This record gives sequence, C-alpha cells and structure tokens, in this order.
Amino acid sequence: MADDLCGALEKLKLASAESGVDSMEGCLDCLLKALAHNNAETSEKIQESGVLSLFPGLLTPQTACTPKVANIIAEVAKNEFMRNPCVGAGLVPPLVQLLNCKDQEVLLQTGRALGNICYDSHSLQAQLINMGVIPTLVKLLGVHSQNTALTEMCLIAFGNLAELESSKEQFASTNVAEELVSLFRKQVEHEKKEVIFEVLAPLAENDTIKLQLVEAGLVDCLLDVVDETVNGEREEDVAELKTASDLMVLLLLGDESMQKLFEGGQGSVFQRVLSWVPSNNHQLQLAGALAIANFARNDGNCIHMVDTGIVQKLLDLLERHVEEGNVTVQHAALSALRNLAIPVVNKWKMLSAGVTDVVLKFLPSEMPPVQFKLLGTLRMLIDTQAEAADQLGTNMKLVERLVEWCEAKDHAGVMGESNRLLSALIRHSKSKDVIRTIIQAGGVKHLVTMATSEHVIMQNEALVALGLIAALDLDSAEKDFEGATLVQVLHKLLSDEQSAPEIKYNSMILICTVLGSELLHKEVQSLMFLDVVAKLRSHENKTVAHQASLTEQRLTVQS
Repeated sequence: MADDLCGALEKLKLASAESGVDSMEGCLDCLLKALAHNNAETSEKIQESGVLSLFPGLLTPQTACTPKVANIIAEVAKNEFMRNPCVGAGLVPPLVQLLNCKDQEVLLQTGRALGNICYDSHSLQAQLINMGVIPTLVKLLGVHSQNTALTEMCLIAFGNLAELESSKEQFASTNVAEELVSLFRKQVEHEKKEVIFEVLAPLAENDTIKLQLVEAGLVDCLLDVVDETVNGEREEDVAELKTASDLMVLLLLGDESMQKLFEGGQGSVFQRVLSWVPSNNHQLQLAGALAIANFARNDGNCIHMVDTGIVQKLLDLLERHVEEGNVTVQHAALSALRNLAIPVVNKWKMLSAGVTDVVLKFLPSEMPPVQFKLLGTLRMLIDTQAEAADQLGTNMKLVERLVEWCEAKDHAGVMGESNRLLSALIRHSKSKDVIRTIIQAGGVKHLVTMATSEHVIMQNEALVALGLIAALDLDSAEKDFEGATLVQVLHKLLSDEQSAPEIKYNSMILICTVLGSELLHKEVQSLMFLDVVAKLRSHENKTVAHQASLTEQRLTVQS
C-alpha cells in the first residue's frame, strides 16, 4: 500500500504537469483508497510530497477530477495538523468558487472540504463569511432541497457559521428563514428536526431573523411539535418538546416578533402559550411563564394581561410549586409577576388579587434566583403603594429575612435587591412603625452601607430612607447610626468630587436632620463639616449650592 501511494504521488505530479486527466484519475483513486486505509499516515505523506500545492490547479477549471480532489482535501482536513497546510496551499479560494457550480457531487465534496478545513477555527470561518459563502449556501439549500446529503452539508455549515456574530447580518439579508422553515415542515424524523433546531437557535438570537422566522411561519411548526410531543414519554419527545418551547420563548425576546405574536392580546399564538401555564408538564409551565414575562415588556401588554386574569393563572402555578417545587418554574412565574407589576395601574389590582401572600410563601427558599425575583416582585408591587409598604414593612418575618439577605455577599444581586426593598418599604410607607421594625431587625447598618454603593440610584434610595428614619424616629436610630459610622460616610460623600449632585444634596439634608441628636451632633462637629459644606456653595448645580448655604447656616447656629 505504501509503495502504491508513493508511486501515485509521483505520477500525480507528472500528470499534473502534463495536464493528463485520465492518468490523474487513477492516482486520485489510489490516494482515496490509502486515506480510507490510514488517514493520518497518508495525509502526512501527501503533505511531505508537496502535492497539496498542485490541488488549486486541479480544482479550477472544473474537470472530471474535481470531485475526487475535493474529496481528498475533505479527508486530509479531518486531521488538525493538515488544516493550516491546506490554507497555506491556497485551497480555500478555489473551493469557495466551486460552491457556485451545478454538479451536486462537486458541491457536496467542496462543502465537506471547506467544513473540515475551517472546523473549530473562528478566524477561518470569519474569512469564509467575508468571501460571501452564506448567501451562496442559502441558495444551494433552496435549489437542492431534495438532495439529503447536500442539505445536511448546508445545515452543518450554517450551524458552525451561525455561532459567529458577524454571520447574523449576512444571514438576515438572505431568505434563510423561509428555507429553514420550509425544510422543517418536511421532516418526520427526530434527528433531522434536531439538526434544524441546532441551526435555528443561534440564528434566532438576532432580532431581525426572529421576525423573519415568525413571518415564515416557524411558530406554527413549533406549536405542532409541542402538541405532538406533550404527552410523549420517549426521550426524543421530551427533548423535542423542550427545544421547541425554548425556541418559542427565544422568538419572544425580540420586541417586533413579540408584538406581532401578541396581536393586542387576541393572537392565537398568545392564547395557545397561555394554555401552557396550567398544564401538568413542567417544561410547558416554564415556557408559558417565561413567555408571559416576555410579553410583559411594555405597559400596554401588561395592563391588558392583568385585566384578562393572567395573574390568577400565575398564582395558581406558584401555589403548585411551593413545596419542593421546580425552581426554574418558580423563577419564571415570579419574573412574569414582577414585569406585570411595573405599570402603576396594575399594582393595586395585583395587590388586591393577593399576590404578596403567595409570593411570601417562597420566603424560606434557599435558591438565590428565586430570592432575587421574589425581592424584585415585592419592590415593584409596593412602589407608590403606601398601604402595601406599611403592611410588608411591619412583617417582622419578612424584614428579618431581608436583613439576612443583605449579608449574602456571595450573591450580589440578592444583596442589592434586599437593600433596595428595605429602603423602598421606608420610602413608600413613610411609617414610624415600619422604621421601628427595620431598626429592631438590625437593618439600619445595611442602609448606611448601601449609601456607599457604586450605583447612584442605590445611594440615593438609601439616603432618602435614612433621611426618613432620622426625621421620624431619630431617638431610636441614633445608636445604630453611630455604630454604622453614618456621619463619617456622609462626610466622605460630601468630600468626594465624584459624588452626583443628588447624593450631595441628600447627604446635606441628612446632616441637618441628625444634628437633632446630641450623640451625632458631636461627631458632626469633630469632623469639620463646615469646611466641606462651604466649598459646595459654589457648586455648579444651583440646588446643591443653595442647600450648602442652608446647611452652613444650620451648622453655624448649632456649633
């Protein structure tokens, strides 16, 4: 076999020089046979012989040898060590050109060769994209949709190229959505559908392609898959159901595609997805709740959904998952409730429906994703709702849990949301009872720490809450203020040139308020606040400058 190979390589060089197609065919067959016998060893010998550099001339112009040459390239490029030599021999440009030919065997081998050369190389795949292979491959898929091998080659290429962000724009300028949906409709076998799904998922991350897929009718295909597999117990049914419902949710992440499917709340797709929420299948419950969360991305949709009773469906779903429930379903349902609670008109309706009672049942949860969404939902619900804030803010069990989560250093999201909810309970209730509950639970120190956050919005929320504590119950809070070094924190905020105007303003308001405490008054005097405040009288923000003058007067009178 080795002697035959060496002889074939030598003959190939001679035949190439003489342009003898007939004599070449036998040599190429010998190479293919040797590659089938021992690919790695044969590939090495092909590289050492220098034959690779002859291949560009054997690919174009197209001859009877072309499919065999492309096949040999595809075979040798299975070896990682041969990919760079293939690129170095200049094989990529002639192979890309061959994608425009009509011969199906040439197309198949060319696609294999390019796929193997560029396998796992983002830089080479990016080169192919720049050379315009995407529109060519999409066209091939349309023209040769009856050829199974060619179709699979195109799909594998799409799957690889779609991972690159630079490909999405090119795909969006073709009719790939129509071609893929058309191809999907023809599939019966699970494996074939899975291959198409694997291409659709990365493509559907692009908002333009999301809309194109919706317009091409993908949603009906997905709903059919759900109907066919929802009661199936085979592994492939479960996998297909998950893939189809996940892809459905992904399509709803695009604003235009989501709104098109919502159809003012009358859309058949919207209604079908709603019917998933009360189902007994966890995957469908999850997809239904996530779909509602995605539909609830603008006020109009949220208002319509709350008015048509969706909140009760979500509460019933949550009730089913209180005891040892599915964490992903809990998280999704809470996400949907949080989004629905954003419009002001929805808040009291949702509070009246008993949302807080159900949400509070998840207070014992040890799962950070659930904790995070629970906190966000409660914070949205009490925004501008004094009575609800008062009720929750005097719930010692809740407040103690919030204080505990304020120390969840491993979960920054939970820690941040806990702090924000503590602050919101005070800001929206303006209640002395709420303040006393938070002081008693040890929450004051966390609000002081929150005032040093890197996020201005959180700093400001903390300062406003601390201001209300100082104004409404300074006597009860002064020890906690002292322990949390509130006065030093305020001094630092006022001295820091990077502090936002509203932070400086609210810090001065708070300084004036804490002067009513003898304990804190001494601290203010010892830190020379007058010097810091005097500098702020010339601040470019007029409100800050005015408050600096007032604060200076207070400090002077009190000194």
